[in-house]
Amino acid sequence: MPLSWNEIRDRSLAFSREWADECSEDAEAKSFWDGFFNVFGITRRRVASFEAPVRKGDGQGGFIDLLWKGVLLVEHKSRGKDLERAARQAFDYFPGLKERDLPRYVLVSDFARFRLFDLDAPSSPALLPDGEGSKNNPRPLGEGGRRPGEGVYDFTLAELPNHIRLFGFIAGYQTRSFGQQDPVNVQAAEKLGKLHDQFKATGYDGHALEILLVRLLFCLFAEDTALFERRLFQDYLEQRTTEDGSDLGMHLAQLFQVLDTAPEKRPRTLDEQMATFPYVNGQLFTEVLPIAACDRAMRETLLDCCGLDWSRISPAVFGSLFQSIMDTTARRNLGAHYTGETNILKLIGPLFLDELWAEFHRIKRNKNLLFEFLKKLSRLTFLDPACGCGNFLVIAYRELRLLELEVLRQVRQSDQLLLDVFQLIGVNVDQFHGIEIDEWPARIAEVALWLTDHQMNLKVSEEFGLYFARLPLKKAPHIVNGNALTIDWNEVVPAWRLSYLLGNPPFLGKSLQSAAQKVELAAVFHDVKAAGVLDYVACWYRKTAEYMADNVAIRAAFVSTNSITQGEQVGILWPDLFRRGIKLHYAHRTFQWNSEARGKAAVHCVIIGFGLQDVPEKWLFDYDTPQGEPHAIKATNINPYLVDGPDVVLQRVNSPLCNLPALAYGSKPVDGGNLLLSESERIELLAIEPNAERWIRAFMGSEELINSIPRYCLWLKDCPPDELRKMPAVMERINAVKEMRLKSRKEPTRQAAATPTVFAEIRHSSADYVAIPEVSSERRNFVPIGFYPSTTIASNLLYVLPNATLYHFGMLSSTMHNAWMRSVCGRLESRYRYSAGIVYNNFPWPEPTDKQQIAIEAAAQAVLGARTKFPTSSLADLYDPLTMPPELVKAHQALDRAVDAAYGKTTFKTEAERVAFLFERYQQLTAPLAVAESVKTSKIRGRRSKP
Repeated sequence: MPLSWNEIRDRSLAFSREWADECSEDAEAKSFWDGFFNVFGITRRRVASFEAPVRKGDGQGGFIDLLWKGVLLVEHKSRGKDLERAARQAFDYFPGLKERDLPRYVLVSDFARFRLFDLDAPSSPALLPDGEGSKNNPRPLGEGGRRPGEGVYDFTLAELPNHIRLFGFIAGYQTRSFGQQDPVNVQAAEKLGKLHDQFKATGYDGHALEILLVRLLFCLFAEDTALFERRLFQDYLEQRTTEDGSDLGMHLAQLFQVLDTAPEKRPRTLDEQMATFPYVNGQLFTEVLPIAACDRAMRETLLDCCGLDWSRISPAVFGSLFQSIMDTTARRNLGAHYTGETNILKLIGPLFLDELWAEFHRIKRNKNLLFEFLKKLSRLTFLDPACGCGNFLVIAYRELRLLELEVLRQVRQSDQLLLDVFQLIGVNVDQFHGIEIDEWPARIAEVALWLTDHQMNLKVSEEFGLYFARLPLKKAPHIVNGNALTIDWNEVVPAWRLSYLLGNPPFLGKSLQSAAQKVELAAVFHDVKAAGVLDYVACWYRKTAEYMADNVAIRAAFVSTNSITQGEQVGILWPDLFRRGIKLHYAHRTFQWNSEARGKAAVHCVIIGFGLQDVPEKWLFDYDTPQGEPHAIKATNINPYLVDGPDVVLQRVNSPLCNLPALAYGSKPVDGGNLLLSESERIELLAIEPNAERWIRAFMGSEELINSIPRYCLWLKDCPPDELRKMPAVMERINAVKEMRLKSRKEPTRQAAATPTVFAEIRHSSADYVAIPEVSSERRNFVPIGFYPSTTIASNLLYVLPNATLYHFGMLSSTMHNAWMRSVCGRLESRYRYSAGIVYNNFPWPEPTDKQQIAIEAAAQAVLGARTKFPTSSLADLYDPLTMPPELVKAHQALDRAVDAAYGKTTFKTEAERVAFLFERYQQLTAPLAVAESVKTSKIRGRRSKP
């Protein structure tokens, strides 16, 4: 066990006084460094060697004064000698060392002075490019004092006690911040990936290989974080196994057995080196694995793994990377598999962390309440029912321990006589539970929590100057390997014991679900109609609602696809959840989440916090763009569309809520492209078949409307057969349509082969119309729409409003309507997906006076007039937020004032306020319909009940 900092400081004072007398005898250098290591309670000969042979950069042989492989290189000179020259000599040894033996620290001394280099710091010589300041050519040291920049320290022997914490790496007190972008995370995963492949190539595979790698991960981490003595594992491998690796498997099996055996139960004949390994317990090393047959390459790879500094590994990040090493394809893109801790904190902050910190700040002056608060922290329990490698559990545990540490600081400040602060540490890994369908990540999650626990123990040790560790492992996280949708969560952790549910369940839209997953979804929603369209993640919401019934105090939050808060899924999922008492507490509206999953690009997500009990404060976190930063908005109520409004659920309906023309799709070709023509194809066809010109019409879909792309179609609906037969090139296209439709797997398409001259679905009318693209970019403030003549054929990628007026155009072009659309429409990725059944038919129109309607029509005409000033610009150009002309901006602002006035409003501070108003308006319009439907149903039931 490491000495306390107070003990180390007292020893350093004694050491500096002992060696203060003039002394320049090189023979005394060994005694000097033995004494130096003894300051930290370390026996030098157990970790470092004097006069280690090495080949220098110039090819000549030499001897390193003192080498602790992978940790520290010391170059010692007689008193008064040049330390700059000593440093150059030290770095000159680097080319002769194996990469895994390169030290992190270089220390030069002449008895009276020290210069310490931390080679992980950006400004240290060993990290500079070749040339000035490189490993082979370190830059000049300068004279006296601390070097400019981080990582180089210059002090005298007398000043050693004041700098003693720089040598925490010797004592075992080495705390770090664990950045997700630290390249060592990727390097570690790559090296373990190589080792995985080597074992697998020998036939050592499956469960045994997964457990073996998890154990090796623990050992690698343990020897760099003072769980084991420094380099204990690496030295054992180097000294006890043969260079050809033939006995590596046997030695690993023996080591695992020792790690699982308490000291009093170990054989008395166990040699000193093996006996030094601590008892780990925790069931990590209990299972007996087959002994692997290893070779030289496997031994070298494992030793290379030992050469990394595993104290820099972030368990929160590494879990995802480690899982990826099982897939050689995924491993090529390891850098893409990070789950940003920032995104995890977005979930756990409002769920529990913010509230706990606020409580701490309220009570921190009251020692008795602080003691009670510590007990509260130790009683909280967490469940991630789709935990993967445990990222959410790891971050939640780390943050809870950091809060506990802050409480301990406050307790210590209020009671200086408190002798054993460690007795107050109560938060432990057994408060954390998970369910994971795959065994491999489930085991990683367990180890990641243990590793995080030890990292936090090191922070406690650093804070209070005494070493604190939890070995043997007496408590363990409870990670169950099973299918969360088929097992009873109460068997994992009884609901009455649970405080919080959290996680990132699998998203998987309908088209991406396997047959087995569709069956599971159907079983979970066995009593919900049309549940087959739901995303897979919806299952976790339903299971959570059922689980909460046994403890209404549980709070939950999940990262989810934004699809469950948009379009038709809202009307299927949320009424079922509301019937079960679910209330939304907070939500992050759509933002971009960088997925940890293999091969997955960034996806657009929401975070929803919920429970069965209401909360006094509700918060919405909105984003200007999906890639932006959130801003918090206090809400009165959060509805399923994640807006501040009543709990309204829009159903897909067939007709408009208000007295309006019906909105419908355009016509659908289903032609394999044979009835459609680009500009060049039209010219080419007319050159061959000039008589086809009267049968060619302008054709427009979303892309053509938005970007002014000219396109055409063969509109042969009224073309006489004899005229058709006189156009061979057209007949060739018609024949291709017929063949394409006959080959289709869809019965309606095969039936349409009987009429290959026309579109499969014709919805075109003789009226002019307003066209609305089905899909458009989320970057635009307005969905681009326009008036079009009946001679232009609209495709099924457009919605068509025949006989539309300026009033209709003005309302549909308004911010009011676009805000509604943004809140309730479905999405294709992050792009808006307009719909008739959800967006248009449910939109709560105003009841304008004649004067107000005329004002809207005039403003709508002004919008069209502003567009005509830019005849060469497409709607994409006109409505790009960066290029929208000022005239058009002003015209839309005038239109919004006219529309808002028709609703009886003059200003809205935010879009959220605007949408909340629209939901209230919707509720007012639908309430009479609901009453009428209720009366109608009551009368029917009444008639049935009569004798």
